[in-house]
Amino acid sequence: MDQIFVSPSRYIQGKGLMNHAAQYMEHLGKRVLVLADEFVQELAANQLMENLANDFDVTKVTFNGECSLKEIERVGQIAKESQVDFVLGMGAGKALDTTKAVANEIGVPVVIFPTLASTDAPTSGLSVVYTEEGAFSQYLFYKKNPDLVLMDTEIIAGAPARMMASGISDALATLVEARAVKQKNGDTMSGGKATIAGFAIAEKCEEVLFDYGLLAYEANKQKVVTPALEAIVEANTLLSGLGFEDSGLAAAHAIHNGFTAVEGDIHHLSHGEKVAYGTMAQLVLENYPLHELERYIDLYLKLDLPITLEEIHLDQVSEEELYQIGKSASDPEETMKNMPFNVTADDVVQAIKAVDVYVKDYKRRHHIE
Repeated sequence: MDQIFVSPSRYIQGKGLMNHAAQYMEHLGKRVLVLADEFVQELAANQLMENLANDFDVTKVTFNGECSLKEIERVGQIAKESQVDFVLGMGAGKALDTTKAVANEIGVPVVIFPTLASTDAPTSGLSVVYTEEGAFSQYLFYKKNPDLVLMDTEIIAGAPARMMASGISDALATLVEARAVKQKNGDTMSGGKATIAGFAIAEKCEEVLFDYGLLAYEANKQKVVTPALEAIVEANTLLSGLGFEDSGLAAAHAIHNGFTAVEGDIHHLSHGEKVAYGTMAQLVLENYPLHELERYIDLYLKLDLPITLEEIHLDQVSEEELYQIGKSASDPEETMKNMPFNVTADDVVQAIKAVDVYVKDYKRRHHIE
């Protein structure tokens, strides 16, 4: 199988970028559909559309909150009727994934404008699709990545620090999963084998996260744009995005997807918060030594991430429900297939339980409540 490296055509990051973003879109056409939910419209999208109005014919569409096939079809129909030259999505992961799907559906360029650095979805050439009820449904894969990704760090610094921490957590899975895929010689999300470049980016991503993650988290709490925050925005978005797509996913994201097999408050957690637990579970499955586990535990706790069963709202679920998670995570079509050894539903359940045990023991030994 061929080695494949994919990436967005252009990635642009900077403080106050929204105020001069139009210059980076001129080559894409004159008619643009801007998709954002009501909150993001009030936060930034209305101002962006006002800034674009001098140079573009703007069609405003309000995102309904779920990246579902029904929503993709609805927005796509509006885009067709408006005969847009390109589509722009502003907001968080699901709005951006919907935007990518719509652009692919009608065959026009796509601009991705995140308001958070909470996931690595913005740069990728895929969308995660959910049911109307919010359960994981499928991945949609595209022949190209976004044409343009715009990251305004002033907007991102104004967002809740919890979302920055969530992005760091999602990005921390990048190298953990890349190592497993490399060992298995598994397939990447772009449909080929990993490149040296993709793995090197995954390694650099983790280095930046451990070096600057806490500094960026504290800067974000005070809504300050610092070099550390700029570094983490890039790591969470560009490095993690290229790293996961060009190196592959394994157990961490399969377990994240497995969590959708049960109902409850776990679904109030962000993508990255659930991935944190999945990453820890993968490290347990791979039998990493104590010092390596504790390197991650220490950073997760300092970022206030949920890594006990109680914190992810699974402490009261039944054994049967845990096995539903394990069964879903170990499905033959899941990215668990990229692990370098066979993983059963029971293996997943034992790993999920073990994370809780190890984290509680770490807290006890370090006098953390």
